[in-house]
Amino acid sequence: MSDNNVRRLRRLDCCAVSDALDKLKLTGVVTGLPQRSGEGRIAGRAVTVKLGVGEPPSGPPVHLGCTAVLAAGADDVIVVEQRSGVEAGCWGGLLSLGAKVRGVAGIVADGPVRDIDEARGYGLPVFCRSVTAFTARARVVEKGTQVPVQIGNATVNAGDYVLADRSAVIFIGANDIERVLDAAEAIVAKEAAMAKAILAGTPINEVMGGNYEHMLRD
Repeated sequence: MSDNNVRRLRRLDCCAVSDALDKLKLTGVVTGLPQRSGEGRIAGRAVTVKLGVGEPPSGPPVHLGCTAVLAAGADDVIVVEQRSGVEAGCWGGLLSLGAKVRGVAGIVADGPVRDIDEARGYGLPVFCRSVTAFTARARVVEKGTQVPVQIGNATVNAGDYVLADRSAVIFIGANDIERVLDAAEAIVAKEAAMAKAILAGTPINEVMGGNYEHMLRD
């Protein structure tokens, strides 16, 4: 079943949602993860993957990221932590193809992604810290899926809401999503009215005076 909150989030940009978080005194904005492939913003629920060095958990071997791909769909964003300091791809071409086939909204990775040209060819939105050619093999392993991950200064839990565009990546806890959406939609409506006034000939200094400066206090 499609998530109505995801549909609402898709209609908002990161700047409006960032303002809403400021208004509500919440955190969750992460910068420095540029969009490396795909077009336009993405929104969805977080399916998380944590990578690191050392030994993988016990059990049958599974290539990193595969469990997340199988768990994700159109209302989901796969969120990967690879903050080990080892330059090794935390996501790659076959995973991008698998995600595209599943209809996954996109990928957010705090770490290096490889095969980025393949992701571009598939039109899969990927936001990541860096790109690389180095494989994960013998370098990093999957430590867990649907576990808490650290992305920038944000701790992200499975099921949190994700919004990403060319300005930032934003994470919103499931308990906060409705009030964040309400605040962001109100901000967008106010800014739309201000834009209409500018187009109608109202001097911009009048439009962006007290109304704009105090908008987050209302």
